[in-house]
Amino acid sequence: MAGGASGDDEELITQINVTPLVDVVLVLLIILMVTATAIVSKTIPMELPTAATGEGTPTTMAVSVEADGSLYLDRDPVTEAELRQRVRAARAQDENLRVVLAAASSVTHGKVVHVIDLLRLEHVTKFAINVRPGEVSP
Repeated sequence: MAGGASGDDEELITQINVTPLVDVVLVLLIILMVTATAIVSKTIPMELPTAATGEGTPTTMAVSVEADGSLYLDRDPVTEAELRQRVRAARAQDENLRVVLAAASSVTHGKVVHVIDLLRLEHVTKFAINVRPGEVSP
């Protein structure tokens, strides 16, 4: 009889029951999935060690264009001259400066291109355009 109790105790067990192993692996997988999301979303501030060959985290700035054409840099209202000056100062400290550009949906294409041109005049070539995710209508 396979797996049943028999009166013959001298028989060798030649089959392995993998059900407990699968149960343990599934529980560990669930624990890993739950803790991975908690670890990624929350980081603890700490003093990091230094290394001569380490690369710094690139600086990211947020530029917003409101519907009336006003500019904001990291939530601070700025003029075009102030925007260029602050971007130039940040780029002097970090050559890998990245900018995230957000514009209201009613802002004209020309104004967005003008802001991109201002950034490119300050040698910022790494930028992204911030959008709200949505579905494409057919």
